[in-house]
Amino acid sequence: MSRRNGRVIAFQAVYSWDVTKASLDDLLTFEWLQKDKEIDGSIDPADQPFVELSETSKEERTFASLIIAGTISHIDEIDKLIENHLSSSWSMDRISRVALAILRTSVYEILFQNGAEAKIVIDEAVNIAKDFDTDDSYKFINAVLDKIGKDEPKRA
Repeated sequence: MSRRNGRVIAFQAVYSWDVTKASLDDLLTFEWLQKDKEIDGSIDPADQPFVELSETSKEERTFASLIIAGTISHIDEIDKLIENHLSSSWSMDRISRVALAILRTSVYEILFQNGAEAKIVIDEAVNIAKDFDTDDSYKFINAVLDKIGKDEPKRA
């Protein structure tokens, strides 16, 4: 099992939830990871997921499900923690939706998931940001998660 794939799936689902307001049940079916998404009868390459359903194991989907459900169920607390750890020159609405989804899932893992090591979660978040967000967003994500990891007690 690749925890990285699970984390990518989780961040994509939380991003989708934020953008489309899809239900948790819909997200957890993972139908949105189906390979051949068609638009006007043709495949849109920009719509292809990084991790396809056929390439994921049951363990990866289970791991992702825990992060997705946990993140969404604690979303208000997670968002408040993120907001409280932003510098005075930043606000929540300045954060890209991709970065916010990465932050949300990572904060959930760091603070609420038993056995999750902050250092590993932050490293994965930085790498995911390098793959999916703007060039420098990983620095911002690293800084916010590092502050939260140091300042906040584990809640699991």
